Amino acid sequence: PGTFDMKGGIAIGMLAARAMLEVGMPQAARVAMLWTSDEETGSAASQQAILQHGERSKAVLVLEPSGPGGAVKTSRKGCGQFELTVTGVSAHAGIEPDRGASAVHELARQIVSLESLQDVKSGVTINVGRVDGGTRPNVVAEKAQAMVDVRVRTVADANRIERAFAGLTTEDPRTQLQVNGGFRPPLERNAAVRRLYEAAKQVASDLGRDLTEFSTGGGSDGNLTSARGIPTLDGLGAVGEGAHALHEQVDISALPWRAAMLAGLIARLVED
Repeated sequence: PGTFDMKGGIAIGMLAARAMLEVGMPQAARVAMLWTSDEETGSAASQQAILQHGERSKAVLVLEPSGPGGAVKTSRKGCGQFELTVTGVSAHAGIEPDRGASAVHELARQIVSLESLQDVKSGVTINVGRVDGGTRPNVVAEKAQAMVDVRVRTVADANRIERAFAGLTTEDPRTQLQVNGGFRPPLERNAAVRRLYEAAKQVASDLGRDLTEFSTGGGSDGNLTSARGIPTLDGLGAVGEGAHALHEQVDISALPWRAAMLAGLIARLVED
């Protein structure tokens, strides 16, 4: 586990750096390699460093795993994580149920209302992945909580969904609702991304390789830099399959040409 996502990408970065040192990069060239350890959980600790380095860079090249067949990733969905917590009024469910206000019932209503925000055709998906609440069947639940995953293709949709979550209100006035969370913005396929892809495609062609592009629903640190207007190309890492699975694997034979492509792309960016 971890070979494809993304130890293989780290190896490619190191191979490319060694090649550039051996060939000799121009004196004015500045290449920073940033390794972060919290990308899978949203990059809360490393986000500031990522953006600081990104904002003083001509481009950000992300060594996340490739798409099918070695494709680079020119768009990624934005990832939203939200937590809904409902506080109700506990009571004996058999003796005086009218004195209670069920947090579980209120949370169920909120979950149903979220379905109206989903639009699969436009790439907006909402998944309530975890629900907890109550203590015993004969007790009106005082607490209930849901964890919600949201994916979007555009910043506009992310903003719309955030406003919708912020505007949620309880149907039962005796209950209270607290909403926490937010988005890692999408990496949209804009003009800057397309230019980097075309440059990488030319470098790959010079190496005798065909390079394609791919869109994915998963996020990465590239989402952060792209949303700040920094030219970003993702998926430049290893070719393989099975990310996060026991059968995770990389194509070792592809590591040299992926490293050569990365080094060649950096050289083109330095020369421009």
